[in-house]
Amino acid sequence: MTTSLISTASSPSPGTSTSPGTAPKGTIELRNVTKTYGDVVAVDRLDLMVQPGEFVTLLGPSGSGKTTTMMMVAGFEEHTGGSVLIDGQPVDRLPPRERNLGVVFQNYALFPHMSALENVEFALRMRKIPRNERRKRAEEALDRVGLGKMGDRKPRQLSGGQQQRVALARALVFNPAALLLDEPMAALDKRLREQMQEEIKTLQKSLGISVLFVTHDQDEAMAMSDRIVVMKDGRIVQSGAPEEVYNEPLTDWVASFLGDTNLIPCTVLERDGQEVLVDLGCLGTARMPDRGVTGDKYAVSIRPEHLKFRSSATEGNGGAARLESSTNLGATVRHRLTAGGLDLQLRELSSDAADRPVPGSEVFVGWTPGRAQLLVLEQ
Repeated sequence: MTTSLISTASSPSPGTSTSPGTAPKGTIELRNVTKTYGDVVAVDRLDLMVQPGEFVTLLGPSGSGKTTTMMMVAGFEEHTGGSVLIDGQPVDRLPPRERNLGVVFQNYALFPHMSALENVEFALRMRKIPRNERRKRAEEALDRVGLGKMGDRKPRQLSGGQQQRVALARALVFNPAALLLDEPMAALDKRLREQMQEEIKTLQKSLGISVLFVTHDQDEAMAMSDRIVVMKDGRIVQSGAPEEVYNEPLTDWVASFLGDTNLIPCTVLERDGQEVLVDLGCLGTARMPDRGVTGDKYAVSIRPEHLKFRSSATEGNGGAARLESSTNLGATVRHRLTAGGLDLQLRELSSDAADRPVPGSEVFVGWTPGRAQLLVLEQ
């Protein structure tokens, strides 16, 4: 294993900053950053700010530019244009080892011939920390991630989750400005992945460290993030708190990528800046908040858990539909319906589904005002 994959950063050298101390420790900023490979634009004029102590997730499909963006922050990829700043200081010309960033990769990049303790010590040894001090700090770092009694084990003697903890301890042992995590839980099974999500988030909050996290897993992004930055084709298409991005998508692509949704083409009848009235065809007309989105075509997004069975049209928004099938998924039941030419999904808790209609029934479905969102139809 080569050392080039490990961030061995120390504090930036004197004279490398044009405005030292202009931002608190843990601030990461990208200004108009671009990365091209020949004629291919991987990252396109990206602006992004990670505040001190913030957990920011770059979320997107393969090829969206999220990993390339992280690699440019870490210094493992050279950007074509723009500037990267750490703690308010430009680091464009600094190698990875001088950016003061802890990095955990998907494969953890542990040295197989070293013990867990030696792997953690390595980051301090590269900084020429005296032996006694680095041993103490490495032991403390392993204690922090719950591996204080496993310091003498080699990586092959550790489980996937334990290896991840060692990589995390190594990334944190030198007190970095921020932590970069590149899909570090992708190889773990579901139960262990959820456990590690909780542990990493708890550790991050206790340390108050900034985190830039890369994943394509929507559930992981929702569970861990203070802010989700959704990327597509090298650009940021939406950014906000998890609840905001999930419940208030700006386009049909964002709505479909971040979970399941019912996309209902509509016609805008009137809007006054506060509310918008739309025609949903067989599902009638509905009013909803006007968020100012504009485009050539529109749709309304209603999440399956927000669509409800109603006893009649007098109870609010909605219309008649036919229940085609019902599938019990354990905690929830997924119902598939048709309304006119539309295919719809309705999801409810299994405990609420006992007295529901059977497949083949004619039903009425609706939603609570405010649960439907007008968005621009791109796809």
